[in-house]
Amino acid sequence: MQGARTDIAERAIGIIDQLKGKEGPLLPILHELQDEFGYVPEEALPLIAQALNISRAEVHGVFTFYHDYRDHPAGRHVLKLCRAEACQSMGAEALANTARQLLGVDWHDTTADGAVTLEPVYCLGLCACAPSAMLDGEVIGRLDIEKLEEIAAEVRL
Repeated sequence: MQGARTDIAERAIGIIDQLKGKEGPLLPILHELQDEFGYVPEEALPLIAQALNISRAEVHGVFTFYHDYRDHPAGRHVLKLCRAEACQSMGAEALANTARQLLGVDWHDTTADGAVTLEPVYCLGLCACAPSAMLDGEVIGRLDIEKLEEIAAEVRL
């Protein structure tokens, strides 16, 4: 286990060193760490703070402010359901309840088989096509229960 932690730290340091010279490097570093690991490892946060000469609290504050950063790996698929007002007005709450029931998870949880992580998102910019969702980076407009059931079956394969 110690070897895995050392590997994570070494890879994180490589990313941090590569990007710390950029103007405003904190967000690019967090993005790159998430791309590399599928989440931002907790042990990387103090390394970032040290490299950027900022407090751990500043790094933690930025990391927790943005909802797209994860502190644990996501499932093989990530289903994001819009929770913004336009989608809510078009039935997103019923879709959210159905999704949680179909997948057997709550927000930010991953199914036991590791197939899918369910996340809320606050606007995908598809207000005219509400309710909307995003599956693995692909946006879906005019989502309904039937399409949601198809998606849930597809991601569980």
